[in-house]
Amino acid sequence: MRPYPDPFYPVVDSVDWVRRLAALGVGTVQIRAKDLAPAAALALVREALAASAGTSTRLVVNDYWEAAIEAKAEHLHLGQEDLAEADIGAIRRAGMTLGISTHDEAELDTALAVDPDYIALGPIYFTTLKAMRFDPQGLDRIGEWKKRIGSVPLVAIGGITLEKGAGVFEAGADTIAVVSDVTQNADPEARVRDWLALGKRYRKG
Repeated sequence: MRPYPDPFYPVVDSVDWVRRLAALGVGTVQIRAKDLAPAAALALVREALAASAGTSTRLVVNDYWEAAIEAKAEHLHLGQEDLAEADIGAIRRAGMTLGISTHDEAELDTALAVDPDYIALGPIYFTTLKAMRFDPQGLDRIGEWKKRIGSVPLVAIGGITLEKGAGVFEAGADTIAVVSDVTQNADPEARVRDWLALGKRYRKG
Protein backbone atom coordinates (compact mmCIF):
# COMPACT_ATOMS: atom_id res chain seq x y z
CA MET A 1 0.00 0.00 0.00
CA ARG A 2 1.37 3.42 -0.95
CA PRO A 3 2.19 5.73 1.94
CA TYR A 4 0.22 8.95 2.16
CA PRO A 5 1.41 11.49 1.41
CA ASP A 6 4.19 10.32 -0.88
CA PRO A 7 7.77 11.23 0.14
CA PHE A 8 7.90 13.95 -2.53
CA TYR A 9 4.95 16.32 -2.24
CA PRO A 10 4.96 19.37 -4.54
CA VAL A 11 2.66 22.31 -3.81
CA VAL A 12 1.51 24.29 -6.85
CA ASP A 13 -0.89 27.11 -7.68
CA SER A 14 -2.31 26.16 -11.06
CA VAL A 15 -4.08 23.36 -12.88
CA ASP A 16 -1.34 23.42 -15.52
CA TRP A 17 1.21 22.46 -12.86
CA VAL A 18 -1.07 19.67 -11.60
CA ARG A 19 -1.29 18.32 -15.14
CA ARG A 20 2.49 18.51 -15.68
CA LEU A 21 3.29 16.78 -12.39
CA ALA A 22 0.68 14.07 -12.91
CA ALA A 23 2.22 13.32 -16.32
CA LEU A 24 5.60 12.86 -14.60
CA GLY A 25 4.15 10.30 -12.19
CA VAL A 26 4.14 12.43 -9.02
CA GLY A 27 2.07 10.60 -6.43
CA THR A 28 0.81 13.47 -4.26
CA VAL A 29 0.25 17.06 -5.42
CA GLN A 30 -1.33 19.94 -3.51
CA ILE A 31 -3.21 22.72 -5.27
CA ARG A 32 -2.84 25.97 -3.31
CA ALA A 33 -4.24 29.21 -4.68
CA LYS A 34 -5.10 31.88 -2.13
CA ASP A 35 -7.96 34.35 -1.77
CA LEU A 36 -10.42 32.88 -4.28
CA ALA A 37 -14.14 33.54 -4.13
CA PRO A 38 -16.23 30.39 -3.50
CA ALA A 39 -17.25 29.94 -7.14
CA ALA A 40 -13.66 30.36 -8.36
CA ALA A 41 -12.39 27.96 -5.70
CA LEU A 42 -14.91 25.31 -6.74
CA ALA A 43 -13.98 25.74 -10.40
CA LEU A 44 -10.28 25.40 -9.59
CA VAL A 45 -10.80 22.26 -7.52
CA ARG A 46 -12.92 20.64 -10.22
CA GLU A 47 -10.39 21.47 -12.94
CA ALA A 48 -7.49 20.18 -10.84
CA LEU A 49 -9.34 16.94 -10.09
CA ALA A 50 -10.04 16.52 -13.78
CA ALA A 51 -6.37 17.13 -14.58
CA SER A 52 -5.28 14.35 -12.22
CA ALA A 53 -8.10 11.91 -13.05
CA GLY A 54 -6.92 8.62 -14.51
CA THR A 55 -3.38 9.10 -13.20
CA SER A 56 -1.61 7.86 -10.07
CA THR A 57 -1.63 11.39 -8.62
CA ARG A 58 -3.60 12.06 -5.43
CA LEU A 59 -4.74 15.67 -5.44
CA VAL A 60 -4.76 17.56 -2.14
CA VAL A 61 -6.93 20.68 -1.89
CA ASN A 62 -5.49 23.47 0.23
CA ASP A 63 -7.94 25.30 2.52
CA TYR A 64 -11.09 25.31 0.36
CA TRP A 65 -12.83 22.58 2.34
CA GLU A 66 -16.36 23.43 1.19
CA ALA A 67 -15.31 23.32 -2.46
CA ALA A 68 -13.42 20.09 -1.78
CA ILE A 69 -16.54 18.48 -0.34
CA GLU A 70 -18.75 19.67 -3.20
CA ALA A 71 -16.27 18.51 -5.85
CA LYS A 72 -15.84 15.16 -4.08
CA ALA A 73 -12.12 15.57 -3.51
CA GLU A 74 -10.45 12.87 -1.42
CA HIS A 75 -7.66 14.84 0.24
CA LEU A 76 -7.58 18.16 2.10
CA HIS A 77 -4.94 20.32 3.78
CA LEU A 78 -5.77 23.08 6.25
CA GLY A 79 -3.70 25.84 7.78
CA GLN A 80 -4.39 26.86 11.35
CA GLU A 81 -6.70 29.75 10.49
CA ASP A 82 -8.79 27.61 8.18
CA LEU A 83 -8.80 24.78 10.70
CA ALA A 84 -10.37 27.12 13.25
CA GLU A 85 -13.25 27.88 10.88
CA ALA A 86 -13.73 24.53 9.14
CA ASP A 87 -16.47 22.01 9.88
CA ILE A 88 -14.31 19.03 10.79
CA GLY A 89 -17.37 16.80 11.15
CA ALA A 90 -18.46 17.58 7.59
CA ILE A 91 -14.93 16.97 6.32
CA ARG A 92 -14.77 13.58 8.02
CA ARG A 93 -18.25 12.60 6.83
CA ALA A 94 -17.10 13.36 3.28
CA GLY A 95 -14.37 10.77 3.76
CA MET A 96 -11.46 13.08 3.02
CA THR A 97 -8.01 12.72 4.49
CA LEU A 98 -6.88 15.77 6.46
CA GLY A 99 -3.41 17.26 6.79
CA ILE A 100 -2.69 20.19 9.11
CA SER A 101 0.04 22.88 9.11
CA THR A 102 1.92 23.54 12.35
CA HIS A 103 4.61 25.99 13.38
CA ASP A 104 4.81 25.77 17.19
CA GLU A 105 3.78 23.60 20.15
CA ALA A 106 0.35 25.18 20.56
CA GLU A 107 -0.48 24.64 16.90
CA LEU A 108 0.70 21.04 17.12
CA ASP A 109 -1.64 20.43 20.05
CA THR A 110 -4.51 21.97 18.08
CA ALA A 111 -3.72 19.83 15.06
CA LEU A 112 -3.41 16.57 16.98
CA ALA A 113 -6.81 17.19 18.59
CA VAL A 114 -8.53 16.59 15.23
CA ASP A 115 -6.71 13.28 14.58
CA PRO A 116 -5.03 14.36 11.32
CA ASP A 117 -3.76 12.05 8.61
CA TYR A 118 -0.48 13.96 8.57
CA ILE A 119 1.20 16.92 10.28
CA ALA A 120 3.17 19.52 8.34
CA LEU A 121 5.98 21.47 10.03
CA GLY A 122 7.54 24.60 8.62
CA PRO A 123 9.34 26.55 7.58
CA ILE A 124 12.34 24.25 7.94
CA TYR A 125 14.63 26.77 6.27
CA PHE A 126 14.33 30.45 5.41
CA THR A 127 11.93 31.01 2.53
CA THR A 128 11.12 34.07 0.48
CA LEU A 129 8.02 32.47 -0.98
CA LYS A 130 5.71 34.12 1.52
CA ALA A 131 6.00 36.21 4.66
CA MET A 132 6.32 33.96 7.69
CA ARG A 133 5.59 34.80 11.32
CA PHE A 134 7.90 32.00 12.39
CA ASP A 135 11.66 31.63 12.25
CA PRO A 136 13.15 28.63 10.45
CA GLN A 137 12.53 25.46 12.46
CA GLY A 138 15.74 23.64 11.57
CA LEU A 139 16.46 19.92 11.46
CA ASP A 140 16.37 19.31 15.21
CA ARG A 141 12.73 20.38 15.39
CA ILE A 142 11.86 17.72 12.81
CA GLY A 143 13.13 15.03 15.16
CA GLU A 144 11.29 16.54 18.11
CA TRP A 145 8.00 16.71 16.19
CA LYS A 146 8.37 13.14 14.95
CA LYS A 147 8.85 11.84 18.48
CA ARG A 148 5.67 13.61 19.56
CA ILE A 149 3.44 12.48 16.72
CA GLY A 150 4.70 8.91 16.45
CA SER A 151 3.15 7.02 13.55
CA VAL A 152 1.41 10.10 12.11
CA PRO A 153 3.30 11.07 8.93
CA LEU A 154 5.41 14.22 9.25
CA VAL A 155 5.68 16.57 6.28
CA ALA A 156 8.55 19.07 6.25
CA ILE A 157 8.06 22.26 4.23
CA GLY A 158 9.77 25.59 3.67
CA GLY A 159 12.95 26.46 1.82
CA ILE A 160 13.88 22.82 1.14
CA THR A 161 15.95 22.17 -1.97
CA LEU A 162 16.91 18.83 -3.47
CA GLU A 163 20.41 19.25 -2.08
CA LYS A 164 19.01 19.53 1.46
CA GLY A 165 16.45 16.76 1.01
CA ALA A 166 18.47 13.81 2.29
CA GLY A 167 19.26 15.63 5.52
CA VAL A 168 15.58 16.46 6.04
CA PHE A 169 14.55 12.84 5.56
CA GLU A 170 17.33 11.64 7.85
CA ALA A 171 16.21 14.11 10.54
CA GLY A 172 12.88 12.27 10.71
CA ALA A 173 10.58 13.65 8.01
CA ASP A 174 8.41 11.14 6.20
CA THR A 175 7.62 13.56 3.40
CA ILE A 176 9.07 16.76 1.95
CA ALA A 177 6.73 19.37 0.51
CA VAL A 178 8.36 21.46 -2.20
CA VAL A 179 7.26 24.65 -3.90
CA SER A 180 9.85 26.93 -5.51
CA ASP A 181 12.53 24.24 -5.90
CA VAL A 182 10.30 22.81 -8.62
CA THR A 183 8.18 25.69 -9.91
CA GLN A 184 11.07 28.15 -10.16
CA ASN A 185 13.61 25.65 -11.44
CA ALA A 186 15.11 26.13 -14.90
CA ASP A 187 14.36 22.48 -15.73
CA PRO A 188 11.42 21.48 -13.54
CA GLU A 189 10.90 18.10 -15.22
CA ALA A 190 14.47 17.03 -14.47
CA ARG A 191 14.17 18.38 -10.95
CA VAL A 192 10.99 16.40 -10.38
CA ARG A 193 12.63 13.20 -11.59
CA ASP A 194 15.52 13.77 -9.18
CA TRP A 195 13.08 14.41 -6.32
CA LEU A 196 11.16 11.24 -7.15
CA ALA A 197 14.40 9.25 -7.07
CA LEU A 198 15.35 10.75 -3.71
CA GLY A 199 11.90 10.06 -2.30
CA LYS A 200 12.10 6.45 -3.43
CA ARG A 201 15.32 6.06 -1.45
CA TYR A 202 13.68 7.25 1.75
CA ARG A 203 10.18 5.88 1.23
CA LYS A 204 8.73 4.08 4.23
CA GLY A 205 6.22 1.27 3.94
